[in-house]
Parts: sequence; C-alpha cells; structure tokens
Amino acid sequence: MSAHDIIGDAQMRTLPRRQAARLVVLIGLILALGYLTALGGAYLNGNFLADGQGRPIANDFVDVVAAGRLVLDGNAASAYDWPLHKQAEIRALGHDFENYYGWHYPPTFLFVAAALATLPYFAAAIVWLAATFAAYAAAIGGIIGGVVGRRGALLVALGFPAALWNVTAGQNGFLTAALIGGTLGLLERRPALAGICLGLLTYKPQFGLLFPLVLIADRRWLTIAVAAAVASALAGLSWLAFGGASWAAFVHWMPITSRVVLGEGGADWSRLQSLFGLVRAHGGSEPLAWTVQTTASLATAIGVTWLWRRRPPFELKAAALAAGTLVVTPYVYMYDLVVLAVAVAYLLRFALERGFVASEVAGLGAAFMLILIYPYVETQVGLAAVLIVLVLVVQRVLLEMRADRRFNVALQ
Repeated sequence: MSAHDIIGDAQMRTLPRRQAARLVVLIGLILALGYLTALGGAYLNGNFLADGQGRPIANDFVDVVAAGRLVLDGNAASAYDWPLHKQAEIRALGHDFENYYGWHYPPTFLFVAAALATLPYFAAAIVWLAATFAAYAAAIGGIIGGVVGRRGALLVALGFPAALWNVTAGQNGFLTAALIGGTLGLLERRPALAGICLGLLTYKPQFGLLFPLVLIADRRWLTIAVAAAVASALAGLSWLAFGGASWAAFVHWMPITSRVVLGEGGADWSRLQSLFGLVRAHGGSEPLAWTVQTTASLATAIGVTWLWRRRPPFELKAAALAAGTLVVTPYVYMYDLVVLAVAVAYLLRFALERGFVASEVAGLGAAFMLILIYPYVETQVGLAAVLIVLVLVVQRVLLEMRADRRFNVALQ
C-alpha cells in the first residue's frame, strides 16, 4: 500500500485509466472539429483571415508585420511610435481600418517580426500560426504524451478552448504556452534547455514574474544562469541589430501604453482577464483595482513559492506555477490563456495516472465552457477559468498531503 492508495472514495474508480485517456482525447477531437467548423464558416462569410473582397482582415497580427517592415526599412524605433506604426499597418494590409494594434514588445521580438515581414501577409500569418502551434503542441506532448500518446496530446492541444481565440486574433498565445510548457517540461531532465526557454520568454516579461521566485526556492541555479544569459544575449544582439534608439523608444512608450490600457481602459477593461480588469470593468476605481491585483499577486506568489519549497508531485507544482502565472499579471487577454493548457495538461497527467477526483471533471468542464462563451459574455470569464483550475490544483495538493499523513500514521 502507498500513500496514493488511501486517498479513498474521493477518487472516481469506475473508469479505467485507458478508457479515461480515450475519453480525454475524444473530447479534444470533438472540440477541435467544432473549432475547425466555426473557423471555416467564418472564413466563407468573410469574417476570418479575409473579408468579402478578399482583403486581409485587421487583427493583432498586423502589428507584427508592420513592425517587421519598419525594421526592414531601417526604422526599427518607429515600431513604437503609434502614428508611424499605424501607417505601416495600413500599408501592410493594403487598406485602412478602424482601431490600432500597438507594438508593445521589447526590441528582442523584432527579430521575429522582421523575419515574418519578408513574406506576403497571408503567408506570414499562416507560417506564424503553424510554427507557434507546432511548438505549443510539442510542449503539451512532452507533458501528457506519455499518458494519452502523441496523437492524443495533439488533440488535447487543439481542443483547448483558448487555442481558438489565439488563432482568430493571430496572437502569440501558442508561443507563450510553448515557452512556459517547455521550461517546465525540460526543467528536471534538461535544466539548461529549460533556461533557454525561460530566457526566450522575456519577449513577454509579465509572464515570467513567478519563475525567479520558484527557481530560487527550488535551487535551480543552472536554469537561472542560462535564462539570464539568454535574456542578456538577446538584449545585446537587438541593441546591435536595431540600435539603441529602439530601446529608447520602447522605454519611452511603455508608460504611455500602460496609462492608456490600464489607466484609461483604451483597450476595453472587460477584455483584460485579470483581477485588475475585473474591478475596473465593474466600476471600481484604479487604486482599488491595483490593491486587489497586488494583494492577489502577492498571495499567489507566496503560495506557489511555498509549494515549490515542499516536495509534492512535480505535476502539481508545475500546474500551480502555470496557472499562477496568469493570476499575477494585470495585463492578460483571452488568447494568453493558452498558457492554461499547460496547467490543465499537468493536472490531467496526474489524474489519469492516479484517478480523477469527482470535482475535477465538473471543474475542468466549467473552465472550458467559460473560455468558450467569452465572445458572448464580455467579462472576466477567462479569469474565472484560471481560478477554477488553480483551485483544482490546490485541492489535489491538499489530498496528497492528507494521504501522506494517513500513510505515515498507518506505518506507525
């Protein structure tokens, strides 16, 4: 008898592991086919990729191509100048459009933008989504492939609801999830490669806030050193390639972006899937929103760091870190929730190997539905999904601790 054998009636033992794995894969397949049907219909109706006249539809991807073409023209710093960047976006699409899609990334990400800008717009969009999805699918496969198989893991990655919103936005959620999933998936076996993934994650630094804390708590010195080296090398290379003016422009425009997005709600507070966005979207003041966000971020950081200092199963530590990453930043959108697939994959791996807790089935189902209803319910449903997954992880940690205590008592 082991500690896991005495968790008892809290587990669902009516469904064998193989059948449970098949059911998970089947759900992923059904969801993926549903997304494919929806995207196909949207494309035929001129609402996805191209409009009724065959012209590219403006979405978040246009800011990448526009920034890349400014780099190729020798004007990298102009990517951070809103009026100049908007004109570049119009040139990239070949027609004017409402709104503005800003370039808010550090100059290190201009390497990717410049490479994509060498391609025609439609080709660049397809290459971008295909390449980043492949990396994301590989990360999910590394986490759960040993339980459901590589094809099954692919369907799990495809079926995760936030993947749909990342595709429609042409965003970088796949890349962020791939780097976080890669960092966690490689941490135990290939700590140096994990550091490379973490160093690359600095293209979107708000999602790396918890990693230094947990890596220090877990004494992962090699990973920390490699991540710091990669981040420093990227910064130096971008300085050489794009000039100091690009970094000066980045530093100048970031406070302006923060004020417009977080202070004035220029991007619509209801779209921010954070506690800050929740408070602001429902009439709370900015000081109150920052108080709630800061308090929750500190509590999450303390809880996740405490967990990594202990010795629960790695799957639970990794799931908590991936989900917690989405809680501690005020600047998170629905497409960023692809990162939640990493947490779900670890939770599924743990549950498939040791038996599902009844609440996990209902909880994961609710989280998936909350993400899917987002276009029709414009509030922080994505945040609710993240918190549900985090609660499920905490529940598992508590069950493991209780099982260990019972096991130790049984040995005495």
